[in-house]
Amino acid sequence: MLFNINENNWDNEILKIFKINKNILPIVKNSADDFGSTSKKVIGEKIPISAVLGDQQAAAFGQACFKKGSVKSTYGTGAFVIMNTGNKKLISKNKLLTTICYRLNNKNTFALEGSIFVAGAGVQWLRDKIKLINNAYETEKIAKSRENNDGVYIVPAFTGLGAPYWSSSSRGLITGLTRNSDWKDLVRAIIESVAYQSYDLFESMRKDGLKPKIVKVDGGMVTNNWFSQFLSNIIDTKVIRPKVKETTALGVAFMAGLKIGVYKSLSDISNYWKIDKKFTPKISKSNRTKLLKGWQQAIRKTLV
Repeated sequence: MLFNINENNWDNEILKIFKINKNILPIVKNSADDFGSTSKKVIGEKIPISAVLGDQQAAAFGQACFKKGSVKSTYGTGAFVIMNTGNKKLISKNKLLTTICYRLNNKNTFALEGSIFVAGAGVQWLRDKIKLINNAYETEKIAKSRENNDGVYIVPAFTGLGAPYWSSSSRGLITGLTRNSDWKDLVRAIIESVAYQSYDLFESMRKDGLKPKIVKVDGGMVTNNWFSQFLSNIIDTKVIRPKVKETTALGVAFMAGLKIGVYKSLSDISNYWKIDKKFTPKISKSNRTKLLKGWQQAIRKTLV
């Protein structure tokens, strides 16, 4: 069926389409809801599906980010920051994304989200492409072995830059090399770059009027204590690592448990969230400013 849709009758015609094709879009449900069940063919019996969440939203739920202003930052292949903004949408003026964090009892809880394209993927590059390390665990010892970064920065824009730059044409850059630079400086620079990119995201949040008091971190990279401490130093905020670091699976399990009555409330879930380690800023303001100035110079070169 054809419709003559113009600017004046757009809404009415779209409604007609939806009425004719009732199944054109899925029904909007709560994050904890009845989504049917798995096929009996999978494991021999049907398993009810009681929760559906996106990857990062699930991690935020797994980190018990239930209060407005609470923040989680996941460091996997990429890195993703989500800040709970409560029951009202906050439209960022600094290139962050507005998203629904979760939906319960037909009420949305919103969030701001920032995406870093290369985090752990930078460590994979060190291991698989330029073969400076044998495994990711080596990076902590190597980073510790240097007193400072000796002015070496890597902008890992291997697939462009995410928030807050959104520059798909940018490519990776190494800057600050001297005759004293060696392969260990490159390893440290990759690890440092993830903290600097995180700073850029939190700076955008600050400009939007939101500054977290603590940041809950998870994902494979945060097992590196040196990285977690350096992150706290650079963003000038307390960083908390939970005992369960793979919080995406935990979050959707929490949500399903809420649906079927294992947990009675969000407060009940919060009681199951446990701290592994805290990291607090330990560098001077002048040193932090110097490090960030070097990063900002590197970013400007990448964006040219």
